[in-house]
Amino acid sequence: MIIKSLELADFRNYENLNIEFDRGTNILYGDNAQGKTNIMEAIYLSSTTKSHKSSKDQDIIRFGYEESHIRTYLEKEDVEYKVDMHLRKSKSKGIAINGQKIKKAAELLGLLNVVFFSPEDLSIIKNGPVERRRFVDMELCQLDNFYLYNLNHYNKIVNQRNKLLKDLFMNPDLRDTLNIWDSQLLSFGSKIIERRQVFVSQLNEIIFDIHKKLSGEKEELVIKYEPDVTIENYEKKLSVNQERDIRLKQTSTGPHRDDFSFIVNDVDIRKFGSQGQQRTAALSLKLSEIELVKKITKDTPVLLLDDVLSELDSNRQNYLLNSIGDIQTIITCTGLDEFVNNRFEINRVFNVQNGVVERK
Repeated sequence: MIIKSLELADFRNYENLNIEFDRGTNILYGDNAQGKTNIMEAIYLSSTTKSHKSSKDQDIIRFGYEESHIRTYLEKEDVEYKVDMHLRKSKSKGIAINGQKIKKAAELLGLLNVVFFSPEDLSIIKNGPVERRRFVDMELCQLDNFYLYNLNHYNKIVNQRNKLLKDLFMNPDLRDTLNIWDSQLLSFGSKIIERRQVFVSQLNEIIFDIHKKLSGEKEELVIKYEPDVTIENYEKKLSVNQERDIRLKQTSTGPHRDDFSFIVNDVDIRKFGSQGQQRTAALSLKLSEIELVKKITKDTPVLLLDDVLSELDSNRQNYLLNSIGDIQTIITCTGLDEFVNNRFEINRVFNVQNGVVERK
């Protein structure tokens, strides 16, 4: 899988952009705040329908304008696709694949698989569980439409149940409807738990060897799934916690409260690991993500490295660059110096300056 080219119109700081990528390694370099990350954001949007920054559509549109366009041309299994995304301030985004408008944004997921790696990802281990759940959800949504369907429905039900819990204060007679929402919560939530269990198992099969090599054979990493509830006790906990939920006016039980631990040599590095251990584990996680996408889709993802190399020491940097292999990679950086000492083939270089991209 490769991205052949990207066209932007009134997107972030770009009035118009047309950039053609090589199927190998592409470098976007320039000072900070010139528009490098905006290109990565556009590609990520074309893959997942969401911004990696969690930005709203209206914030992405160029200042002073009402709408924006992203057109991504890609090649997958020798077939060419055009993804056209229309962002509007006053309406939901419109998406077309090869000129055919899709009804749900979810129909786009899985067409273009990307692995996005930014400096913020290096903190995924030490930060809160929200970010770890987001990582798992975004990867599974790209790989499994059934998971996406269950997650979307689960999130809607949690929101509707929370609204009911607030309404109960003014209208206690609505309590009889709570069990209806609990039944749906249990149905979709159990499927999410089951799929997350499989996902963690698949990751562990890959990450163990990667992390051992990355740590110089000194450390063994295991990811552990920490579900808020198990499938077996889910129904009982929902029932037991009903009074508490009514009092707190929010749903306190379910996979929206799950977490994932990272155990290195029997130590939970979320709490007790050094920064170096946490960063090594985060890097191992991203490299495992690449291998898992390859294994499940029988294709290579596009790797996006957004200013992450400057955050890694030379050993981790070299390991990452040497692991890329035959994957199309797009790298942003402030300068080319960090590549001078690496035996690393660069296929295409672009300079980004104030919303203007020039091929070098």
